[in-house]
Amino acid sequence: MYRKLLKKKRDTIQPLKTNAIDSSDLVDLTKLVKGYIGESSDIVQHDMVIAGLIKATLFYVSGLSDRDLLDNSVIKPIMQISQREVANISHEELIKKLSQEVINLSSVQSIKSLDQSVHLLMTGDSLLIVDGVDKVIILGTKGYEKRGIEEPKSEVVIRGPRDGFIEDIQTNIVLLRRRIADSNFIIQTGEIGQRAKIKYSIGYIKGLVTEELVNEVRYRISCIKTDEVLETGTLEQLIEDNVLSPFPQLMHTERPDKTTAALMNGKVIILIDGTPYSLITPTTFEQLLKSPEDYYDRWHIGTLIRLIRYLAAFFALFLPSLYIAMVTYHHGMIPTTLALSIAGTREGVPFPAFLEAFLMEITIELLREAGIRLPRAIGQTIGIVGGLVIGDAAVRAGFVSPVMVIVVAITAVASFAIPSYSFSIALRMLRFSFMIAASMFGLYGIVISYITINVHLVGLRSFGSYYTSPFAPFRYKDWLDLVFRAPLSQQRTRTNEPGTLDDIKQN
Repeated sequence: MYRKLLKKKRDTIQPLKTNAIDSSDLVDLTKLVKGYIGESSDIVQHDMVIAGLIKATLFYVSGLSDRDLLDNSVIKPIMQISQREVANISHEELIKKLSQEVINLSSVQSIKSLDQSVHLLMTGDSLLIVDGVDKVIILGTKGYEKRGIEEPKSEVVIRGPRDGFIEDIQTNIVLLRRRIADSNFIIQTGEIGQRAKIKYSIGYIKGLVTEELVNEVRYRISCIKTDEVLETGTLEQLIEDNVLSPFPQLMHTERPDKTTAALMNGKVIILIDGTPYSLITPTTFEQLLKSPEDYYDRWHIGTLIRLIRYLAAFFALFLPSLYIAMVTYHHGMIPTTLALSIAGTREGVPFPAFLEAFLMEITIELLREAGIRLPRAIGQTIGIVGGLVIGDAAVRAGFVSPVMVIVVAITAVASFAIPSYSFSIALRMLRFSFMIAASMFGLYGIVISYITINVHLVGLRSFGSYYTSPFAPFRYKDWLDLVFRAPLSQQRTRTNEPGTLDDIKQN
């Protein structure tokens, strides 16, 4: 189904028109460039005369091009050319002289496509037009402000590297190169978006990744037809297998070490300029519950933390629905002392257990969202104080029971223990469906909902890989790094999803 949709998109994509330069007159070329860029006041036009004989015009975007680099490596050397050097010289020889002898830049090229020239201008390069030459000289003068490398905000670890991706794609590639000093680490760059034309890169390790996976990633990206892809979240939605599934089918991360580990397991990564996240594909269910810190501590600690994480995922999904089912339908399954205690705390509460839990969950979600959107200095305070004040006031007013407040609080804390934010949101959404099923059918509703989700997960794919592997299909070797984390010396092979060309990790 998805392949048919992609084929339909691919067939409708029209190749971009390339307007070849067919004039060598400086005035005509300048008018053509101005016709493309319009009346943009941030695009600077600098007119020059080479050796007092040949007119030339330099275009650059203020703020995107390095002004000092232009002054010292382009304009100043050009203005120092003598008449003797350019006398009786052909246009081709002049271009060669400027590119190889005069301009002190590592990236200098001449092209005939006006569309491509203007696009490079908009990305920070400069255009040099020389009278009598039917080509445009592209000067690599990118030099815009960017954020420094900092610790990732959304994936904090106690033990591990502190560097994280930033919004500059070239810096992100360098962070990966520092960790993978291998000539087989391949980076392939392209552009995506019909208008914005954002730069993206896919990365993989040749000799580990299968050719089918790399071709599938390229194919899906090439089938995208949209004006802009400004963030990895947008790209993720455009290339995922099942757009109706609440579960993330690609993993995103700010951490270079996590991205490196994925590359070493035969996966493909995608980077987009302007965002500090990388996409990792394919992704399986169990990988969303792992953290890089699991491997930096000894295996005993890593196993314990991972067990707590799986328990947190269970609480985040099932705890409110189990409470609703027990209190509403299955009183006999609760120990007598506990049942009497719960009944005593619920005395005077005017709402049924489902409505009570639903109102409290909505309140927690509102506080969570408010804490994120508010300034950091007061966001955490609002979340903590708001939860305490509202919970205490609701219990004192008799709207909810103290047990319900405890259940909702444990559920909220458990959802924060899940490393993947996207996976945590999926569990939060499904929690409401489990609550509705529990209010209607009790434990039977929870079991039916659980079976339905499992059927969906078993049929879900991520770029051809089984989403529930190694649970289903059962891969016994991968269980050494699943719920329990075996010592690293025993993890000698790579995971079965995706398949790799070299399965041996330790000889």
